[in-house]
Amino acid sequence: MPRYFVTLIVAVALFMETMDSTIIATSLPAIAADLGEDPIALKLALTSYLLSLAVFIPVSGWMADRFGARTVFRAAIVVFTLGSAACGFAQGLGDFILFRIVQGMGGAMMVPVGRLVILRSIPKAELISALAWLTVPALMGPVIGPPLGGFISTVFDWRWIFWINIPIGLLGIYLATRFIHNFREEKVPPLDVKGFFLSGIGLSGLAFGFTVIGQPLFPIEFVAGLLVVGAIGCTLYVRHALRTPAPLLDLRLLKIDTFYASVLGGFLFRIGVGATPFLLPLFFQLGFGMTPLQSGLLTFATAVGAIAMKTTAAPIIRRIGFKRILVWNALVTAAFVGASALFTAATPAAVILAVLLVGGFFRSLQFTAINSIAYADIEEHEMSKATSFASVVQQLSMSAGVATGALVLEFERMGRDSHEVLASDFPPAFLLVATLAASSALVFMRLPKTAGSSLSRRAHAVGRAGQASRNGVVGRR
Repeated sequence: MPRYFVTLIVAVALFMETMDSTIIATSLPAIAADLGEDPIALKLALTSYLLSLAVFIPVSGWMADRFGARTVFRAAIVVFTLGSAACGFAQGLGDFILFRIVQGMGGAMMVPVGRLVILRSIPKAELISALAWLTVPALMGPVIGPPLGGFISTVFDWRWIFWINIPIGLLGIYLATRFIHNFREEKVPPLDVKGFFLSGIGLSGLAFGFTVIGQPLFPIEFVAGLLVVGAIGCTLYVRHALRTPAPLLDLRLLKIDTFYASVLGGFLFRIGVGATPFLLPLFFQLGFGMTPLQSGLLTFATAVGAIAMKTTAAPIIRRIGFKRILVWNALVTAAFVGASALFTAATPAAVILAVLLVGGFFRSLQFTAINSIAYADIEEHEMSKATSFASVVQQLSMSAGVATGALVLEFERMGRDSHEVLASDFPPAFLLVATLAASSALVFMRLPKTAGSSLSRRAHAVGRAGQASRNGVVGRR
């Protein structure tokens, strides 16, 4: 069996999860009408899913070590599929939110454990290519989800949004059972129960708070309270983790330069880039009066650019090196994000498509480099902790990106008699998130020139310094 077949299995499962998390947004009005609920109240279904992710992602690494990566990955698909099927049978707001929480529990395990399966199945020298294809679901889901959700809700019934996951889930269960090895650690420390509760409180408070900023779901005092509780919970967790031999999220991993740069630089980059799937459809529909289908056909160019990059990512990174790619490509990608601020209703569709297509190419290259270098100097027994940690940061950064975009739009329309969102509200949002994405280059500049050499097959050119980096010596603070 080809090694990359395992990557394909994991990628399909992750695509199901990422698309599902965005496909529901377009269908909320139809779901609300059918259930007899207020569409604003139904947005709790979105936030409850994110809340579940924030709580259960940290424990995924320990679960994989304790019960085996294949066992947990397969169970995650089962839970996600059952939760998805149950959502299609929901009869009211309460059970719909409950089933979304169940879905989130499955999704929380699928993402980091799926990445762990790849890391333990693919040799490090081939990891760049494998992770390049694994970033496709994360880029395509937010692009395909909204127009597909609108199409299904219009032509069929909103319940099919969830039921289409059933055959995909069944196929994933079979393929995982047949082709994925059940990697597990022989000696697993007891579960960090205190850390689980502290991280759950802290991360859910921050993720939930970031998600509802700028939305008329809750009063601003409640949102501020969520963020404060989240910050306190995370602070208490940091104190706990630094005193515990085997914490749930091991902060000591940040002593490794490559992992530190991937986490912090990736956080800043994803805030900027993560806001664009939220801003672009609104810009095109509310600002330019496009239909959801017209908007979806334009934003789909980003995914096309991402796919086009996959065959060239590994050769580019191996030839140029991680550090130069991460620094300069962050600036290039940020420039394309900022270019969206120049779009007007008179901008030809061909120009918009070209900007999004090329921008998607460079964006995907950056994601591949960030995701790959995170594990360049991670020891085998620390892989599960690293995947959990990285997944938590990714989730928070995407929520923070949407919150940043929403806050700018809210600020722009403050003081106006009409609360209608105008096309002129969007350029400042694009420029701000582009600046945040560009700032990640300052983090990547601190990397040594040999960073990631164990992944890029340039070991013969880096000498003893490269060997030290692979052994985890270079890059520790």
